Amino acid sequence: MAIVQIFHNPGAGTEDHSKKWLIQTLEEQGFSCVYRSTNNKNWQKLDSEADFIVLAGGDGTVRKVTAELLNRKLIEKKYPIALHPLGTANNIALTLGLNDCLKKLSDNWWKGDVKSFDIGLVEGLDRPAFFLESLGFGLFPKLLKELASEDRPTHETPKEEIRYILKVLHRLAETYEPKECHVEIDGEDHSGEYLWVEVMNTPYMGSNLQMAPNADPGDGCLEVVMIEAKHRKELLKYLAAKIIGNEPQWNPPFKQAHRVRIAYNSPHLHIDDQYLKLQKFSELKIHIQKGILDFIVPA
Repeated sequence: MAIVQIFHNPGAGTEDHSKKWLIQTLEEQGFSCVYRSTNNKNWQKLDSEADFIVLAGGDGTVRKVTAELLNRKLIEKKYPIALHPLGTANNIALTLGLNDCLKKLSDNWWKGDVKSFDIGLVEGLDRPAFFLESLGFGLFPKLLKELASEDRPTHETPKEEIRYILKVLHRLAETYEPKECHVEIDGEDHSGEYLWVEVMNTPYMGSNLQMAPNADPGDGCLEVVMIEAKHRKELLKYLAAKIIGNEPQWNPPFKQAHRVRIAYNSPHLHIDDQYLKLQKFSELKIHIQKGILDFIVPA
């Protein structure tokens, strides 16, 4: 009998996705379960006999568990990961083509393919950092800073929360001023004044923003999206369509990259969904680390 290590964020999703439901659903598929709530102390303990990991949570849960694997060097023994998305944006699940049906995923685990997933590594901060989705300067860190400082309303559904965030982003995008940014991509200079610079590993980031439609987190490359003031009208049109529930196609300008050096004339940046403020102006060096994670995807 295969052993499944469950890492679950019980604050994500609904009561229908409780500890009891997760274990019961997996045991009905013939798996033996070891459960850990990411809200508890010592949640990091990983059963050495586990055949694979189930992550039940959102993008933040994926990042939290990945950080622990990297910190403890458990990644040297690669555990295939089955993701059951319970968060708000679920950009990683969206990238992998997964939905929220755990039973359907468990039916496919033995028949499924394994998708290799790279991570972006960042040098130049107080300590080494990584990202699964993206790192960026400009408009999006401004959004995160704004959201953190305001009294946000409570929303009943993830869709309502995403719509609210998109409205705030649209408002900020109308007046945000471009700033000087030094960008070097694989030795070539692409410096200029930008509203938004985003180094993408996945097609999606933030509130399901498809900033890099062709990005593949398993191809060993990053895509650097650089949005100038002349692209403001297209950006606003894209956001307006998203706000009313459409899924418009937008292909902002980008350059494919293996190594990036970037210094933006602002101390504000984000790494995945985390807002950061640099204490001093500094240049960041970014490169890709191939094949760090393996996700199980439906056949």
